[in-house]
Formats: sequence, structure tokens, C-alpha cells
Amino acid sequence: MITLGERTFGVLTKLDLMDKGTNALDVLEGRSYRLQHPWVGIVNRSQSDINKNVDMIVARRKEREYFATSPDYGHLANKMGSEYLAKLLSKHLESVIRARIPSITSLINKSIEELESEMDHLGRPISLDAGAQLYTILELCRAFERIFKEHLDGGRPGGDRIYNVFDNQLPAALRKLPFDRHFSLQNVRKVVSEADGYQPHLIAPEQGYRRLIEGALG
Repeated sequence: MITLGERTFGVLTKLDLMDKGTNALDVLEGRSYRLQHPWVGIVNRSQSDINKNVDMIVARRKEREYFATSPDYGHLANKMGSEYLAKLLSKHLESVIRARIPSITSLINKSIEELESEMDHLGRPISLDAGAQLYTILELCRAFERIFKEHLDGGRPGGDRIYNVFDNQLPAALRKLPFDRHFSLQNVRKVVSEADGYQPHLIAPEQGYRRLIEGALG
């Protein structure tokens, strides 16, 4: 049971089976045990009704008649019964949902903002259309050009870092490539001859150059 009683509804059953001369008014009227929400008394189907397959419509009608004609509970008849309990619970559920909607809306909006921010960071989805893909590539190239220019114009440290790449790192990387083996006269002659095939060209074909470069970089 919740301490504050915010979610506690008191329900008394089998009121019709109490001993003659007794009643549950002290409980139903909140004198013996008070709750934040009202107590509700209900009358269920008897075992005899269940054995006779009395349907719920008839059972609810008999329940209404019991409270309406009861000398003990007649003055509470409009606040007793299963139908009243269902309406009471539905109304409470509606009020709870209404109270929670602002916080739920705030949480959803926050989640949407976070997802949109992440999507902006990841970039727009790439279209399947070839023209749109080309446009995206051109945009990326322009962005790279702009950032590269900003580094060059920004002086240190951007300009120094780019200068270091071309002046130190690139030559060092090129010196590590096996150009002496792939571009030896014997290998070049062999690749050009294979690219010529059965019909030699006056100028060495492009395919030969490609094979030499791919071999050196691979």
C-alpha cells in the first residue's frame, strides 16, 4: 500500500454476506480507516449465480438493486457498485495521464532534439539518385577546400602542419615505396609489353602506367 494513498483505492466485497445487524459503514464512510480516495463497496456474483451462469449484465443489475434497497447503504447507492468503481478508476487514470503529459512531452522533445543533433553531426542521408550523389560529393569537396584554405590562411599551427606534410611526411613516405624495383627498366619494359598485347602502340598505353603505379603503391 502506498504511504500517501495516492494510488490506493479501498474496495469492500461481499457486503451482502455480512451478519444481520452489522454493516461496513465505518469503513465505507472513512471513519475507521481513511484513504485519500473513497472506499467503494461492491457485491459480486454469488456461487449460486455462477453455477447458474448468470451473466454480468444481470449481476450488475442485481448489485444496483441491492444498494438502492439496502437500509444501511441506500444513502451511498450512487457511490457504490462495480460500475461506479470502474468509472472512478477510469477518471483517476485520466487525471494521472493528464498530469504526466507535460513531462512526457518534454522528454520526447528533448529526445528529438538530441537525435536531430546527432543526425546533423552524421550528415544528411545519401540519396540513391546519381545526380544527388554527385552533388553531395561536390559539396564535400567544397567543404574540404574551404577548411584547407582556412588552415593555410590561418598561419600557425594549421599552415605549419600542412607545410610539414608536404615538406617532410610526403617525401619520407615516397622514399619508403619500392620504386627502384617496380620502375626498373626491366620491369617497365615487361609491363608495357604485356599492356601492348599483340598490337604494339607507338605510345605506351595507359593500362601499363596504371599497373606500374598500382604495383608501387600496393
